[in-house]
Amino acid sequence: MTAALPDAALDQLFRNARSYNAFSGEISDETLHQLYDLVKLGPTEANTTPARFVFVKSPAAKEKLGPALSEGNFAKTMAAPVTVIVGYDMRFHDKLPYLFPHTDAKSWFDGSPEERMYRVALRSSSLQGAYLIMAARALGLDTGPMSGFDTDKVDEAFFKGTTIKSNFLLNLGQGDPASIFQRSPRLGFDEAARIE
Repeated sequence: MTAALPDAALDQLFRNARSYNAFSGEISDETLHQLYDLVKLGPTEANTTPARFVFVKSPAAKEKLGPALSEGNFAKTMAAPVTVIVGYDMRFHDKLPYLFPHTDAKSWFDGSPEERMYRVALRSSSLQGAYLIMAARALGLDTGPMSGFDTDKVDEAFFKGTTIKSNFLLNLGQGDPASIFQRSPRLGFDEAARIE
């Protein structure tokens, strides 16, 4: 990587990108595969890649998701072309012989306390969720991440009998500019960062 992205790309990914509250359009299964193929390349701790994604697209899947949503998130999620459940697998280390083959990384986690497993799974799946947002923007989609939902209900409806738990939700589609507010303030460099 030898050159910075042009301003137009930075505008699409960051400066002009927003979190939308209303969506339209359709998203093909092919686009969802392209999206995941970008997301999977982002780095995670020891390549653990604990995120598991459910692309909720069909009316039946939306109906399963609906009861878990907070009142404020229900209508926009039901109307969004796709809602992604970003989850994390608490048994992520079972895949490490394949994902991290140059050493016995699985043994680093075998027998670990659940709290350690949770921290690794949550941290890296959150990273992967952020990659999902950026990859969606790169493919011309708008996003609306949210945490207003009952995780137990989502886990029961979509992950019952597995070691996967939900982290957050992300609506995808073509964002309606009328659904957003003026961009909220951000902290300046001196308030949030320092150089030592």
